Amino acid sequence: MSNRTSAARYARALFDIARTESDPVRVQHDLAAVLSAITEHAELAARARRGVIVAVAEKLGVAPPVTRLLSLLADRRRLELLPDVASVYGERLLDYQNVVQADVRTAAPLAPAAAAALQASLARVTGKQIAMHVTVDPSLLGGVVARVGSTVYDGSVRTQLQKMRDQLVAQG
Repeated sequence: MSNRTSAARYARALFDIARTESDPVRVQHDLAAVLSAITEHAELAARARRGVIVAVAEKLGVAPPVTRLLSLLADRRRLELLPDVASVYGERLLDYQNVVQADVRTAAPLAPAAAAALQASLARVTGKQIAMHVTVDPSLLGGVVARVGSTVYDGSVRTQLQKMRDQLVAQG
């Protein structure tokens, strides 16, 4: 079984518990805080005993479900799964909140009004709230390319020019 598969099981269980015993959003923040602490201090990961991890969790004031998960992972010597658990948990939380991630590439930085309009347009198309991650890609020449899940919406000038070229070549 792959680490991602194992992490998905832990994340699913944590999410189910968080929905009933805690605040799922707080649990995500707590997971991120613990992961950051462990990443910043490599000696924590190296000496990842249950007592050390629980002490870190208590020091950070994390929610009880996160502390129990950390104890379980430490006992089973599976703390290396924590980054994947946090990632999968974040995906489940977005799905629960009816939010979808959109990766947007633009030829130039978007003005706030244009970004809001694009976000609203993508929300209408998907029927979900949109969390956008925008990057600038000058090779697009102009326009926008948005990837939402496996769907790509390509309104770039580069693609339009390529289509025109293909039509001209096909005509003769």
